[in-house]
Amino acid sequence: MNKICGIVWIGLALLGCKGKTVEKPTMVKKVIYDQQLADELKRMEGIDQIAAYIPHGAYAELSEEEWNSFKDSVFTTHQKQLEEIFNKVGFVGYDLAGKEGSDNFWVMVQHSDHDPVFQKNVLAKMKVQVDSGNATPEYYGYLVDRVHINTGEEQVYGTQFEYNELGQAFPKNMTDTTGVNSRRISLGLTPMIERMNEMTLSHFLMNKEYFAEKGITEPQLYTAN
Repeated sequence: MNKICGIVWIGLALLGCKGKTVEKPTMVKKVIYDQQLADELKRMEGIDQIAAYIPHGAYAELSEEEWNSFKDSVFTTHQKQLEEIFNKVGFVGYDLAGKEGSDNFWVMVQHSDHDPVFQKNVLAKMKVQVDSGNATPEYYGYLVDRVHINTGEEQVYGTQFEYNELGQAFPKNMTDTTGVNSRRISLGLTPMIERMNEMTLSHFLMNKEYFAEKGITEPQLYTAN
């Protein structure tokens, strides 16, 4: 009798084991830092910054047509290179190329306005990296707004500006600013009026002679209500 009971218990135990689902451990793919990629992004970003601002040095001698051709060439060439990188690794996070490399990748995507579809694709992957602490939240807000502007939608975070006749910065294509400061602060961005004054000051200093001719000798800053 005892022998029969033993056989029954063994059978039940085996059936119990079959009924359980054995969970396989989740394999997290380890990202290996890529110094070569970081160096290449730094090299590209150096050229990007020349093209993104007012021509200086030897570039100041170029005609307007030559300068615009240079800028277009830089941005379109870089966008193709960035797309190749993106198709291989997605958005470049801190772990892959360091914070500098990640931010360099972002700023050149930011300047790829001729291809908003590409910018939008990058944005989705960047959100994943931001949520995991592997990319810069503030820059995510900038790219959100850039995509919205380039696709005819209103801004969300108020990071893109244009200027009135007094040289004062104001958010481009943003008719409703309700809650914008809360949204900005959630990403680590400064309050709206502070940023508008920063941009107003920068615009004034870059165009000082122009404003002097109009009788404006100091930046026309906003005051808090």
